[in-house]
Amino acid sequence: MTIATELSPPSKNDNLPNELDFEAPPQLLDPADWPKIDHLITEDDTPVDNIPSAKQQRLLVESLYTSWRGTGTTPAFIADANIGIFFAVGSPALVPDMFLSLDVQVAEEWWHKRHRSYFLWEFGKPPEVVVEIVSNNKGGEDTTKMRNYARIKIAHYVIFDPQAQLSTEPLQIYELVQGRYVKQNNNILAEVGLGLTLWNGQYEDKEAVWLRWCYPDGRLILTGTERAEQEYQRAERLAAKLRELGIDPDLV
Repeated sequence: MTIATELSPPSKNDNLPNELDFEAPPQLLDPADWPKIDHLITEDDTPVDNIPSAKQQRLLVESLYTSWRGTGTTPAFIADANIGIFFAVGSPALVPDMFLSLDVQVAEEWWHKRHRSYFLWEFGKPPEVVVEIVSNNKGGEDTTKMRNYARIKIAHYVIFDPQAQLSTEPLQIYELVQGRYVKQNNNILAEVGLGLTLWNGQYEDKEAVWLRWCYPDGRLILTGTERAEQEYQRAERLAAKLRELGIDPDLV
């Protein structure tokens, strides 16, 4: 695969130097050895996302916490949107639209500054998956951002391009192979135990083509609303069977 080298105009992930000054993500450090971060800007409290992207981010995050039980050595995971991933004290954070990191969990003292972002030296590993949602052709999702995520060793990089701003393919999934992203020919993220699929349906009262998590067999990871509807239908079927047997389900 050939990756374009032309840089796109600045975006939230484009303020990095062309060549980062490290070779590999930091290893897990003892809390006493964590670097000082008082000078770091971990959040700026100025949201700039558009409505479609914000809804898509919620769908990807909410469905995992509602219906997925995780994988790996523990069921713990962190899924979130627009959170800074800090990989080196002297470098600005990368801020993906959405990320998923396995076998980690949010700290108990989560309001403390050292726990409010994703610091690689605290978690000891980068996230397994990063998703970028394309809303225009100026974000560098297929150039600058791709290179930056490869450098911090994100195993899977996903570009969702619903308006075909960058290519004719709305969904592109890349796997890191020997330090470079190679485009996958399927939608399964094997080491994560999940897949990604395009789904035409309604979420938060908006009919659209959405990017959804799914199991390797194709079953969707359900949202909270979908789980509630499923449980309601199951209860209605059970009530109908009880009535056929002459039993009032309201008295059971």
